Amino acid sequence: MDHATFDRFRKIVYENSGIALGEGKEALVCARIGKRKRILDIPDDRAYLRYIEQDDSREEIVQLLDVISTNVTHFFREPAHFDFIMETVIAWTARGQRRLRLWSAACSTGEEPYSLAVTLHEALGGRGADVKILATDISTRVLNLAREGIYSLEKLKQVSAERRERFFCKTPARPDCFAVRDELRSLMVFRRLNLATPPFPMHGPLDIILCRNVMIYFDNIVRTRLLAEAYRLLKPGGYLIVGHAESLTGLMSDFKSVKPSIYIKS
Repeated sequence: MDHATFDRFRKIVYENSGIALGEGKEALVCARIGKRKRILDIPDDRAYLRYIEQDDSREEIVQLLDVISTNVTHFFREPAHFDFIMETVIAWTARGQRRLRLWSAACSTGEEPYSLAVTLHEALGGRGADVKILATDISTRVLNLAREGIYSLEKLKQVSAERRERFFCKTPARPDCFAVRDELRSLMVFRRLNLATPPFPMHGPLDIILCRNVMIYFDNIVRTRLLAEAYRLLKPGGYLIVGHAESLTGLMSDFKSVKPSIYIKS
């Protein structure tokens, strides 16, 4: 891929997703758009670029972002976060809170929001509560997989046998896979959302936002806007949880650090 073509792809991706592709990523972009070129029978990178720029429906931009965005996830990734959420929800409900609203901001194929659902179910211990988990992603492809909620045994290796028995069931049509049970599905609301384009349509207040391992793909301009919107949506005393490799240090933000990767709206 020539540099001028790469720069144009990089600009389109940034303007439509906030993902900042660094210098030297030509080979990565070329490899990831290969599938779209084959599906559309487009011979080269520049022809595919023209196709995107001439697509008034903007549907192909969605497809481009689907193949560019990275979707690395697994159940109970960074387990200390789920331990913290468990302890927090137990404390809140002990004080009488019965409404819980959580947001998985980059939900990928669903492992994170379903891990949240398991955590909340166990924290509540059968006590009645009004619980909803909003799960969003920019990729329509991974959102469809998350809605389906069917996972191979390999994908469930981070889930204990007890939890697998309790919250998943075998799928007759796919005997090597397990489906999320309805008691978890009923807590979910899946939506496509571009984190780079606030303000978002939600009104809040939210109790906990998980925005983990996604801001590393944004520049500081996009990060700052996203943090301001997360702050608006959270209730006072609500928590923002980012990835362990991420930090708000150096960013304009009103959040206060509770512990590494966990912040509170005071």
